[in-house]
Amino acid sequence: MTQYNHPDHFEQTVQPYQQQPQPPQQPAQLAGQFAQRFQLLAANIERIIRGKHEVIELALICLFSEGHLLVEDVPGTGKTTLARSVAASVDAEWRRIQFTPDLLPSDITGVSIFNQAHQKFEFHHGPVFANIVLADEINRASPKTQAALLEVMEERRVTVDAEPHPVPRPFLVVATQNPVDMDGTYPLPEAQLDRFLMKISVGYPDHVSEVEVLKGMPTGPQVERLPMVARASDVSGMIDFASRIHVADPVYDYIVAVCAATRTSPHVRLGASPRGSLALLRAARVKAAAAGRHFVVPEDVKALAVPVLAHRLILTPEAELREVTTAAALGEILAGMPVPQAA
Repeated sequence: MTQYNHPDHFEQTVQPYQQQPQPPQQPAQLAGQFAQRFQLLAANIERIIRGKHEVIELALICLFSEGHLLVEDVPGTGKTTLARSVAASVDAEWRRIQFTPDLLPSDITGVSIFNQAHQKFEFHHGPVFANIVLADEINRASPKTQAALLEVMEERRVTVDAEPHPVPRPFLVVATQNPVDMDGTYPLPEAQLDRFLMKISVGYPDHVSEVEVLKGMPTGPQVERLPMVARASDVSGMIDFASRIHVADPVYDYIVAVCAATRTSPHVRLGASPRGSLALLRAARVKAAAAGRHFVVPEDVKALAVPVLAHRLILTPEAELREVTTAAALGEILAGMPVPQAA
């Protein structure tokens, strides 16, 4: 008996997505199925990451938005465990890359090796060819190695010797970095930060959650024993459905207005690009589906504006001197932006 046959598990909870034309009344039903699956995944991960429901939801939004996640926090808060828990919950291939100063680009993407038996070069895939890739301590590798991820994160393919090699779907890069110990590190450039759909911080657990973690050691839930509750094919179907979530014209206008306001804010030297607008739209669609809706509302956009846009902004020197953060600048923009009202 496989774990999918258990009545409490995934396949019995909802039926697999069918990639075929649906009757007109189906979008609401499919949104309900999406929300059910989404919460099942979140609950499974929360068995390991206690008291961080919002962080887990943001990580899953990245997965279903076909984006990438940057987790920045101090050591010991569960950055790597979060990535491993997402990978363990999905029946998909995953790889972990430990970024170090001596890591080479070919150690990530792969390399062409001459096969003497066949008298030709053959491409050997690197660890980036997986559904979920954990890039641990990404800021410890050289800029040249960090740049090896630029193409695959945006175009989902690796070009070696002028030949493209697509990565599997779904594809999610979860990168972690430590903002405290900066000796011997290479901060990610703006061009690479822009490739990440979101930048989040796990943060310390609350008192009750930390007590539960202590009580559960060493016999409590562990990542290695976390059950798989979704298949890669199911995740692909959910991604396709989320991309079709309805967005009304006022919501499109609202997204563009928020991103445009970051370019004129007195606190911001460099605002969000159109890539930021697209990222906010994709994430808002998934958040709507996760709430069981087949349409986006402005509250979805507001809830995701900071994790999606904050890391794309560069503050002015004056704002930095006044210790204004990008999150605070975005909060000021959102507070002064009129929200579209339902007709």
